[in-house]
Amino acid sequence: MMNNDIESVLYSQKQVEQRMDEMAKDINKKYAGELPLVVSVMNGAMIFTSDMLRRLDFKLNLDIIKASSYEGAHSTGQVKVVQDLRTDVKGRRVILMEDIIDTGRTLKYLKELLLKRGAKSVEICAMLDKPETRKVDLKGDYIGFDVPDEFLVGYGLDYDGLYRNLPYIGVLKKRIYA
Repeated sequence: MMNNDIESVLYSQKQVEQRMDEMAKDINKKYAGELPLVVSVMNGAMIFTSDMLRRLDFKLNLDIIKASSYEGAHSTGQVKVVQDLRTDVKGRRVILMEDIIDTGRTLKYLKELLLKRGAKSVEICAMLDKPETRKVDLKGDYIGFDVPDEFLVGYGLDYDGLYRNLPYIGVLKKRIYA
């Protein structure tokens, strides 16, 4: 029944998996022999992070952070940390895992926060990037796909807490969120 709410499939499950394999090769090369901290930005990145972790073949630590700048379908412009890390980032290389870079505000805030706390470096790995909607100067280090300015769901992306469990990335019909 969820499929009836989807206007079109932007990336199939197979396309998502192939792109993640390619991204993992680059990350594996860079972090071989190191012990970075992978930070999953919840809730959207939980599926992406889980699948990416299985593709990484180096030792790592994992933590989660929950931050938000959204109310419903719109960004408020103000970022707040709802659930903080339990791991000290001082001197650590950090990989932030995110589902989508939209305005960029949340990830810019988190990157600056972790660097202020003493992280040695902070890189961003995101499944999707929506450059048309960017409000701040921010670039991801590992990006799955650049996407158009559409309301996307599936593979962790949601509308009102729904559709995260779709195995593909799709465009939600406007009548659902309008």
